[in-house]
Amino acid sequence: MTDIVPVRRALISLSDKSGLDELAAGLARHGVEIVSTGGTAAKLREFGNEVRDVSDLTGFPEMMDGRVKTLHPKVHGGLLAVRDNPEHVAAMDAHGIVPIDLVVVNLYPFLNTVTSGADRDTIIENIDIGGPSMVRSAAKNHAHVAIVTDPADYAALLEQLDANGGTTLEFRKSLAAKAFALTAAYDSTISQWFAFADQGERWPHSWTRASTLKMPLRYGENPHQQAALYLPVGPSARGVAQASQVQGKELSYNNLNDANAALELAAEFRDGPPTIVIVKHANPCGVATRDRLLDAWKEALACDAVSAFGGIVASNRPLDVATAEAITDIFTEVVVAPDADDEAKAIFAKKKNLRLLLTGDLPDPRRGGQTLAIIAGGILMQDRDNGVVTREQLKVVTRRQPTEQELDDCLFAWTVAKHVKSNAIVYAKDGVTAGIGAGQMNRRDSARIAAIRAREAAEANGWPEPRTVGSAVASDAFFPFADGLLAAAEAGATAVIQPGGSIRDDEVIAAADEAGLAMVFTGMRHFRH
Repeated sequence: MTDIVPVRRALISLSDKSGLDELAAGLARHGVEIVSTGGTAAKLREFGNEVRDVSDLTGFPEMMDGRVKTLHPKVHGGLLAVRDNPEHVAAMDAHGIVPIDLVVVNLYPFLNTVTSGADRDTIIENIDIGGPSMVRSAAKNHAHVAIVTDPADYAALLEQLDANGGTTLEFRKSLAAKAFALTAAYDSTISQWFAFADQGERWPHSWTRASTLKMPLRYGENPHQQAALYLPVGPSARGVAQASQVQGKELSYNNLNDANAALELAAEFRDGPPTIVIVKHANPCGVATRDRLLDAWKEALACDAVSAFGGIVASNRPLDVATAEAITDIFTEVVVAPDADDEAKAIFAKKKNLRLLLTGDLPDPRRGGQTLAIIAGGILMQDRDNGVVTREQLKVVTRRQPTEQELDDCLFAWTVAKHVKSNAIVYAKDGVTAGIGAGQMNRRDSARIAAIRAREAAEANGWPEPRTVGSAVASDAFFPFADGLLAAAEAGATAVIQPGGSIRDDEVIAAADEAGLAMVFTGMRHFRH
């Protein structure tokens, strides 16, 4: 392979013409002949550049509304010819093909056309054919041709010409890698539109998803694992991945995973009163809603101050200075919120390692979409758990009817339980979690662990009794036996919310009646593994 390749001829065909004037001026400075098409050629002439039309190069006019203009042997021969292969050189001479040393192309704006709400015919016309073909030809022959697909690379290209009189092999290789990534993402977007929007397929035979690197991370789940954050190509909900990091150390995989868990739960209350969520290892350890954000923080922390140490805090409201001061009283890894006022930011700035992430909007907890998990030899794909149960959908199954307050507590506990690892048990009272049991192998142990946390919180805060007394308890799935429900009753719960559906429902209902509990069925479960 040749290292330095002079650029004598460039083919430029652009949808996004930003930076074109500086690029053209730089190429002209190096005496590069510019071949171009349609609108790009017209724009170059506006800038005062000499341009050779591609139709002059090929001997054929652009035709079929521009669908056919660069799909020609004199274009692709000039791109694909191996310059040090005598047979290729002889073919070029025999057919009047001239070499093209540089291609500058970006593609028809297919994605923007789709998201603009354009009709089907317009969308189809914005599927680029000639552009990706030239990109791939030039990228394949990167030993001899430079392919530039991103205006951000124009400056580096001109630096190469200024420094070397041409492009280096390493530069061309990096451009080729970027070019193939572009065409892969472009085709992925088109294939998804055809499958989902146009054909209405639920699970298409082939599903490729394009993403772009946002940043490498400090490490993965453990320091010996490398990690990075990628963003999906195309529309997506704003969340932790799009958040602005105002301050703090570099983020790790765990930081982002936990911050996402906290934000997703906080977003469940985005239309409700001020709410604080504290998460540790992807599980909430304290959640509270109050009239003031500071009070919500105090109540969430009181639920389990031990677990909150070194945790992740999320808010459904912009952070104020008083709440910021309270949060920084304990060691906190990450704080994520829609925004923070300047005084709050100044308080957080005193904690140099604390990461402050501001998201703007909160994600919609009812949004669609899918989640995926990598398993050995495959990928598991499923719909997001955006299920919701309203008060009207609850079915009372016990003799005792729940009070209005118990129903409020049931729904609050149920919302939190949706975000707790299974087996999940959540006690809640007056808009505050009283105890949370997560990730146990049986539901009874989750109920007991949550009660233990509540007793410890009462001792730590000097309360006369645990907040599980008079609470509602939520179970993310049905009670297969009465033991878990009885453990909740022993802790003082007076109301229960659970999916129902066990073959022993009658036994569990009878146990609830005997204990004087009110119990409602949701008909929906919220496993979270």
